[in-house]
Amino acid sequence: MEIKHKIWLEKNGRVVFGQGRDNLLKAIEECKSLNAAAKKLNMSYRAAWERLKASEERLGIKLVERSSGEALRLTAEAKAFIQEFD
Repeated sequence: MEIKHKIWLEKNGRVVFGQGRDNLLKAIEECKSLNAAAKKLNMSYRAAWERLKASEERLGIKLVERSSGEALRLTAEAKAFIQEFD
């Protein structure tokens, strides 16, 4: 027998952040691309985009930004958020 649990953050009854979004941001950091991150996580680009945008809107912060060469990178706020969530 094992105890299992899931933790996520909500704001006004809507998911802001959880393990799935944590995994998505870590994949973006590794792959430098939302499309590649979505593929790595076996999800559609659209689903990844919608989750990312929803979290940014609900948190009121940018989680990713474009670096030189059009690669995506996590913002300092996103990195801090991941560290606190982990």
